[in-house]
Amino acid sequence: MATSDGSPRPDRRTHAWREDMAAEDLRGRVDAPRYVAGTPGRVTAPILALRRQPEATSGLETEALFGERMAVLDVADGWAWVQSARDRYVGYVMAEHISPDMIEATHRVQALGTFVYPTANIKAPPTMNLPLGAEIAVARSDGRFAELATGGFVVTRHIAEGGRHARDFVDVAERFIGTPYLWGGRTRIGLDCSGLLQIALEAAGIAAPRDSDLQEAALGSAVLVPQDLEGLERGDLVFWPGHVGIMVDGVMLLHANAHHMAVAVEPLRGATERIRRTESRISAIKRLPGLSATA
Repeated sequence: MATSDGSPRPDRRTHAWREDMAAEDLRGRVDAPRYVAGTPGRVTAPILALRRQPEATSGLETEALFGERMAVLDVADGWAWVQSARDRYVGYVMAEHISPDMIEATHRVQALGTFVYPTANIKAPPTMNLPLGAEIAVARSDGRFAELATGGFVVTRHIAEGGRHARDFVDVAERFIGTPYLWGGRTRIGLDCSGLLQIALEAAGIAAPRDSDLQEAALGSAVLVPQDLEGLERGDLVFWPGHVGIMVDGVMLLHANAHHMAVAVEPLRGATERIRRTESRISAIKRLPGLSATA
């Protein structure tokens, strides 16, 4: 398959096309035997693995969360080929965890995680564990518990109305310190560098791409920093090829990384020196408007 006009092929991570079909919005950009508009679906699993290939042994690309919207482009052999409405990421998920019932979300989980109980009682055995960022529909609330339109109850202090967001995305990211490193992960069970940044920004109401190279291209404005790395601020994003970290202040870097195999905080200079030994250097430092300590 090639582009219709000879231009570079769209990135398969965020553009749905393969040898036998492509998404309707790519008509005229890629040549395909057929184009599909896709049907809307909603994630019903707490955390749903999205893979590059329709195989359980295929590597984890990212994770979709409960309530997340998907365009379902194809279903075969128990797998759905989907594109996320959240960040346009494309891949395969288990079809049984996608529902056509498009219940409108009213709230999202603001705690690192919360339990869904069958009754309004914290002693009842939970039926589900929802992660930060999961989208839910609240039918009614008595102040302590919120009853979900999909069934079950959650503690109200663990959720927030859809339009309410955290003030400081760095504070959200800091809550994940010690979380194990997991390639493709986006929850307190495990996450990677770009997953940490994406979920923290989303908690603050800021949309972000999934992967670090896409984040580097899309987020903030470039910061010119001298060789001594002085002048950085809280919330600045430091990028290397294939990696990203978040400045906690002018000295310390917060990042999910394979060296610690966890979300860790360390001096930026120390991290830079260690990463430099792998022949990788800082590719960009970006600043988000209005989010730094002095903005």
